[in-house]
Amino acid sequence: MVTLAISSKSNVDGRDSTSDTDAVDQFGGLVVRQRKLLDNREKLISQIRAVPGFDTFLKPPSFDTLRLVSCHGPVIIINHSRWRSDIIILLHDTPPSLITTSCDFYARANKLQDQLLGARNEDSDLESNTYEDALRFVLKELYDLVGQLVIRRLNELNVPVQSRVWWCPTSVFCSLPLHAMGPIPSDVGRPRYFLDQYIPSYIPSLSALIESRKPSSQAVGKPSILLVAQPDENMPQAFEEMKAVRAVDTKVTRLFSVKATPTAVLERLPNHRFAHIVCHGILESGKPLEASFKLHEGKRLLLLDIVRSQLPDAEFAFLSACHTAELTEESIADEVLHLASAMQFCGFRSVVGTMWAMADTDGEGLARDFYSSVFSDTTQGTRYYERTAKALRDAVVKLRRKRNTTLERWVNYVHYGA
Repeated sequence: MVTLAISSKSNVDGRDSTSDTDAVDQFGGLVVRQRKLLDNREKLISQIRAVPGFDTFLKPPSFDTLRLVSCHGPVIIINHSRWRSDIIILLHDTPPSLITTSCDFYARANKLQDQLLGARNEDSDLESNTYEDALRFVLKELYDLVGQLVIRRLNELNVPVQSRVWWCPTSVFCSLPLHAMGPIPSDVGRPRYFLDQYIPSYIPSLSALIESRKPSSQAVGKPSILLVAQPDENMPQAFEEMKAVRAVDTKVTRLFSVKATPTAVLERLPNHRFAHIVCHGILESGKPLEASFKLHEGKRLLLLDIVRSQLPDAEFAFLSACHTAELTEESIADEVLHLASAMQFCGFRSVVGTMWAMADTDGEGLARDFYSSVFSDTTQGTRYYERTAKALRDAVVKLRRKRNTTLERWVNYVHYGA
């Protein structure tokens, strides 16, 4: 800090310096007030940290704490920056493994996002040949840019195939389908993609995954499902999907048509560990907090309303709606803020979402295969919400093998969380 002492009201050229003195006095007063506020802030933080359970309040997590997120499988962090980009694989029992990227890594990733979002914006029909070609190109380039490096390093680290892996992307990678990179070069068999090698999930941050694994007062036994459905004439197959969910061997509570209101949904969510939502998802360009589910009479359940909810016992949400895990060109950089991540932030430990519009015809089969896997007796000993990543992967692979299934239909589905 520089302190100025002024003993005269006239400066060297004879001009009146009263105004200068007043300005310095005002600045000095601001500095004193700011210092006092900072001192008061530190005292308040000290008092909060003295409360049991709040000893780490506003402290950054230790590396040992962050490393625990990889106890069930590696976490792959992609740092995307114009100054330096890296791929870091976080492991629970060894130091992080750094993958150095090429000098054109930053620019190539930007170009891939531009191509994918550009093709999506230019052609509203996702099943068009134009979009299919763009998506195929992006998946191949992603494999060349990221996939082959990561798979090679995972092999070197002796991470078995079919292991769980978590993607923690930043910047443009938040809107690119890392889970479906490929095809992986092979001379035999069907084309294979990243999700054939590993069971992928996404996380918005390491802290989000840590929160999703914290102990809770979870009930034992099969979780009940809250089924929220508001289909319209553009979703004729939604009723078949509802039947598939209601056929699950567990208690299912249905909020349908006039009962499917934002208030009713928010009131019922705390009473169910699982939720399955069948309706239209609405993405507001440039306004992420106004993304919503369209419910009865067009009433909207906003992302902000979901974030404000307190759901300590929530485990899993299947968002069978369009755009629930989509980021656009107007999305805030480095902030994974969409309906799927909002569900995780408000308490759900695992979430299934969609990267763009979903095909109505896929809902029934995907839901049937998904819940059949989740509630299978072959996975006893594993918490139900922890079965959802593999269940989605297996259901998506089955969907991909159906005749005439386009790339965008199976690449669309993503898993977030534990």
